[in-house]
Amino acid sequence: MTRLILDTDIGTDVDDCLALALILTSPEFHLEGVTCVYGDVLLRSRMVRKLLNLRGRTTTPVFTGATQPLLELLPVYWAGHEGIGLLDDDDQALTPEPDHAVDYIVHTVMNNPHQIHLAAIGPLTNVALALKREPRIAQALASLTIMGGACRGYESLNISYVEHNIRCDPEAAHIVFSSGAPISLVPLDVTLQTRIRLADVERIRATGTPFHAAVADQVALYPPFRSQGFTYLHDPLAVATILAPDLVTWRTLRVDVETGGRMTAGMTLMREPSEATPANARVALSVDAARFEEWLLARVAAAANMERP
Repeated sequence: MTRLILDTDIGTDVDDCLALALILTSPEFHLEGVTCVYGDVLLRSRMVRKLLNLRGRTTTPVFTGATQPLLELLPVYWAGHEGIGLLDDDDQALTPEPDHAVDYIVHTVMNNPHQIHLAAIGPLTNVALALKREPRIAQALASLTIMGGACRGYESLNISYVEHNIRCDPEAAHIVFSSGAPISLVPLDVTLQTRIRLADVERIRATGTPFHAAVADQVALYPPFRSQGFTYLHDPLAVATILAPDLVTWRTLRVDVETGGRMTAGMTLMREPSEATPANARVALSVDAARFEEWLLARVAAAANMERP
């Protein structure tokens, strides 16, 4: 078993939902718990709890964490689509665990050294606070997989300077990349090569369970998907690399995070490591997109393993 904590900003962009679905349909994962970060974390926790319950994982704990960036210099981005099509009035009763997400991360990692994998697929505020609370978790983690940043090579000059997860809290990202944790980074220019399409959504829906219907509905209702007939698999790709690292091509690099600049706050600067600037992450630079897309769907659309705790 790969023991996993998922730290997520599940909400409007459906890739968090798909990442959770991948975890719940992969028997190799034991999902220890889910921590929610950024903005209305209570609403995010209800989304997670609803999906877990639909999958039969009623005992998997869900925690709420930081609502604001570390320095509170930037407003929280809130699209207003969060929870639509998934939550109803009865779900107001869904509540997270009483402990704070940061306390849960620290406690779980330190009590299980080198056994816990942490997947961070939202802003890195919870992870940074956990590292400040207990710096030793950097060495106690089995791995820290991050979806975020952008390498921006010649072939990806069309994307923005700064990727969303890092832009939301650049200072937190700086703390995380400076921590010495065993980081695997899956950046935007790689995840943008992967897609889920209309036929894929119907393949998930055809499995016929309430869980699969909920996942399919979340994709179908996502505004960019509705307008263009596909969306990108950012967070699922990051999670997938924990189980199947050969889906991507890795390179060990130095990653620094810009915390100032009028247009570049949150930009990830990647370069070859040197004695003065040692490596601090392995970075995905390419992906076998077709293989990954089929690998993902074969798991998420499967009906097996519904009852595993």
